[in-house]
Parts: sequence; structure tokens; C-alpha cells
Amino acid sequence: MKNMTLANIAAACGGTYYGTEADKNREIAGAVIDNRLIEKDYLFIAIKGARVDGHSFIPAAFEAGALAVLSEYELENPAGPYILVESCETAMKKIAKFYRQSLDIKVVGITGSVGKTSTKEMIASVLAQKYNVLKTEGNFNNEIGLPLTIFKIRDEHEVAVLEMGISDFGEMHRLAEMANPDVCVITNIGLCHLENLIDRDGILKAKTESFEHLTPNGVAVLNGDDDKLATKTEVNGRKTVFYGIGGGKEIYAANVEAIGLTGTKATIHVSGKQFEVEIPIAGEHNVYNALAAVGVARELGLTTDEMKRGIESVQTIGGRSNLIHRNGLTIIDDCYNANPVSMKASIDVLAKAEGRKIAVLGDMGELGADERALHYSVGEHFAGKGIDMLFCAGELSAAIAEAVNKVSPETEVYHFVTKEALIEEVKDRSREGDTILVKASHFMKFPEIVKAL
Repeated sequence: MKNMTLANIAAACGGTYYGTEADKNREIAGAVIDNRLIEKDYLFIAIKGARVDGHSFIPAAFEAGALAVLSEYELENPAGPYILVESCETAMKKIAKFYRQSLDIKVVGITGSVGKTSTKEMIASVLAQKYNVLKTEGNFNNEIGLPLTIFKIRDEHEVAVLEMGISDFGEMHRLAEMANPDVCVITNIGLCHLENLIDRDGILKAKTESFEHLTPNGVAVLNGDDDKLATKTEVNGRKTVFYGIGGGKEIYAANVEAIGLTGTKATIHVSGKQFEVEIPIAGEHNVYNALAAVGVARELGLTTDEMKRGIESVQTIGGRSNLIHRNGLTIIDDCYNANPVSMKASIDVLAKAEGRKIAVLGDMGELGADERALHYSVGEHFAGKGIDMLFCAGELSAAIAEAVNKVSPETEVYHFVTKEALIEEVKDRSREGDTILVKASHFMKFPEIVKAL
């Protein structure tokens, strides 16, 4: 890893180096917090977890080939050099910041209330048409996952697409300081993490902390159809790049047409040019994801042909609008997480399905004092959608059922206290040709329902 000698690492994190002078100038080949992932000459970072203390794995790390370890304790007779720090977690962030700033690479930072991961996948797919791209894998978007992702950047990478997720004020400062993005994308300001952020103005304030850590010539690419983001017309003295559906934005989509559950057609306008595209994922929200990708791609010099090719080759990932065809059923696996905005978007997708339409919904978390009203608003969204059946589980989802009973009398509604009872009922009542949407917040563990179906 470029410039990542043990001497530089110790200096970057304010740690004390213990080892030979010869080892001090050796570069690490990688950095991990899981000793099972160690390869030759890696740095092992001994993080204290809720259940496991990484310090107990230091001997195993050296046995596996680690060049050095980061430790909060003085070590007796270690099998190799180590760097003593007050906090391995804090030190890891400082090291990630140092490493990122030593790299000649473009960084795209993505945040927002809804659609971060899908937008990250879309942007990475488009940029991969021109560049060697590293992207955030899985849910590595927090203060542990982001530095680990940064540590994966290698000389061959030309662009890093980094997802940044927060739930409180100050977190984005710490994430964006590490990422130091050249392009900052914000998908929307929705209703999530309200326990800490209180309201949408609080969410806007927290998400836009990222602007303070843009590179000197960095640019913000924002959803101009979001009323809160639309107020950010200038960021750090540079004009914001806005995207949206319909005219009036610098980058926009027109002629948006759903193709059932298989995708969406649109005409995208950018820099005086336009191109037809068929997005292979259903839902208007994925048009916004494509527009964000076009905004980033334009900043990084891609042609419209490359943009089109990247959008049309994007793939879904498990838990996010992923279509599964099994036993005559079409399952919309969208159960990685949920909030009111994404719930309603998924209901809109389900409404476009052929055959019977079945929604299997669960509780949404971190919605604060208005959590019941926000669940009720999801139920109200069923009005006129033609959803045949609703199965829901969880205390708060009872409000969804209550609202659906009121606004959509044609929908059969079933509410269960336990997920297990729901699973059996859905299996008994579903039949060949049905389309079933499965969605809830992550803590509800609704992937178990997808697996059962």
C-alpha cells in the first residue's frame, strides 16, 4: 500500500512504534480487523467489539503472516512489530484519512436517506465503463466499514465509490474527513434516524456535513426534486449539479415509462445531449439513481454512450428490489432495510405487477416520536394501488394494517404478532402467478421470509 510504512502509520495515528528500525520502513500490504482475513504483510487492527476483543487474536495474526499489529496494550514478547495507540478505532480512522490523501484517485462519496446502496451500484456500474473502480461492498458504510473499504484501494484503482451512512450528528464529519470526496452525491432527505436527527431539517444538516470535506475543486451532485436539497444551490463556492425528473434541472429524465417489474424506460438529458435508456430495475426511484450516476459520470469525463451502457448493465443485489422467481412466485426481495419513503416506493413497484399483488411488510425502526403516524402513512399509500393482500408483522405495523383497512377495502389485510405465524399464512395463501413484496427494517429479519418462500 502506497506510503503505508509502519513509520508513517504510527505518525498518522499518533501511535508509538515498537519494533526494529528495519521493519519501521516496511510497507503493509493491507489492513483488516478480522485475523481470518490476514494475508502476508498485513496490518492487524485489534478492535474491541461488543462480544470479542481483537487483542486476543494478536498471536494468531502474526502466525497468519501479519507484518504488524495495532494495539491498545503494551505487548510482551510479540512475534513482530506493533504500534501502541489509545484507541484502535480512532487510530484506524486517522490512518484511513492519511492513506486516502496519499492516493492519486477520484473519490465519489454517496449519502442520503434512501437509495444509497442502489445509487452506489448504479454509479459504480457507469464509471466502470471507463475506469477501474473500487466500491463499498455490503454494508461497509459506517465508521468501521468505511476505513476498511479505503484500505482496499490499490494502485490499479482509478475511482473509489464510497457509501456513507449515518444516524447522528457529527458522524458525517468523521466519515467524509476520511473519504475526502471529489464528488459528493446526496440522494434525498427522507424520514429515517429521527430518534437522533429529529426532523428532515436535522437530517439535511447531518447529511450536508459532508460538504466541508470535499476536495478544493469538489462538486455536489444533488437530487433537485427533493425540496430540502434544492435549497443547496451552491456548495463551497461552486454551483451545485442538480438532477431530477422533468425539465428545470441541469440533468433530467423525460418520457419515464415503467416496463412492468423488469425495468423502466426514460430519455436522459445531459449537457445539451439526450439518450434513450432502459434501466433494468423497476421503480421511478431507480431513474433518480441513474440520473445521479449521469451527474457523476459527466464530472469524470464519460461519454453518453458509456453512461447508457453502464446504466443498462447495472445489477440488483440481495435485499434491494431483487427479483426472485421460485415455485411459480415472483418475490420482490427488498427487505434489507426500510423507512416510509422506501416503503412507498416499493409499494408503487408492486402495483405494476401482473397477477395477484401481495405485500408482506414489517416494522420500520428509528422513526422517533411520530413512528406510529409514519407507519399509518405507509398504509394510506395503498389507496388506489390495487394491492390484493397485505400481511404484516410487528407492533408498529398494526398501524399500516389499520390504514389499509380504511383506504383500500378491496385489500385483504392480515396482521400477526409473530413473524413465524405470518410466514405460514403467506405460504398457505400464495399461489402460482402471485407477486410478493417483502420489506421491513433490518432488525425484523425479513430475509427469513424470503428464504421460506
